[in-house]
Amino acid sequence: MEQKIKDFAKLLELQQLEELKRNNLTCPANISNCKVYIKPGKKYTKVNVGYSGKYMVDSEGNIFGIKAYGQIHKGKHYGTLDTTQDYYWGKYVAYRKEQK
Repeated sequence: MEQKIKDFAKLLELQQLEELKRNNLTCPANISNCKVYIKPGKKYTKVNVGYSGKYMVDSEGNIFGIKAYGQIHKGKHYGTLDTTQDYYWGKYVAYRKEQK
């Protein structure tokens, strides 16, 4: 599970940086705000982008958006750690890629 969270964090950071390059916004401040940090907790693992909370992962591997720092938003479910490749993580909010 820990390795899957690290892989998710790496994918998230990579796609955030790709989006900055695509929009020609690669100044040092923006690049440092794309750095992804993992913070384990009792019930959820927080996946922060820059200095802000962005996603939380529960013990079953479900990925959620957040209401406030440390609170999941159950209405914003982004699949599981096994389905991270089905989503694009570079925008402000992740979205499911088109199925071919």
